[in-house]
Amino acid sequence: MRQFTVTVNGISYQVSVEEQGAASAPAAPIATPAVAAPAPVAAAPAAAPVQAPAAAPATQPVAGGTSVKAPMPGAIINIGVQQGASVNEGDVLCILEAMKMENEIKSPVSGTIVQIAVQSGANVNSGDLLVVIN
Repeated sequence: MRQFTVTVNGISYQVSVEEQGAASAPAAPIATPAVAAPAPVAAAPAAAPVQAPAAAPATQPVAGGTSVKAPMPGAIINIGVQQGASVNEGDVLCILEAMKMENEIKSPVSGTIVQIAVQSGANVNSGDLLVVIN
């Protein structure tokens, strides 16, 4: 056994450490000095709770149209169509930036844009409505 003095937060402790592979019997534990509990620190006055900004209400799709939803959370950095415009299947509707990558959101069908549910610069979650096509 080896004896060490360890100081933690200004308080010294005597410790015994057994060496690996030593054939000696374990030694009796050494008593450590009683440590007084530290004086409680006065808590800082609690700050007033901050309310989270209210989430934007979910936009409802126009009935009868094909809804195009966000495949992942991110930010809309560009909207390439306008309401009333005709689009073909595969046309780029908007650009969604997620994880530092720009993702083209393409039209799944040909038709006319009847609703644009987001604005450029808006943050969206996975499954949020982006565009409705008839």
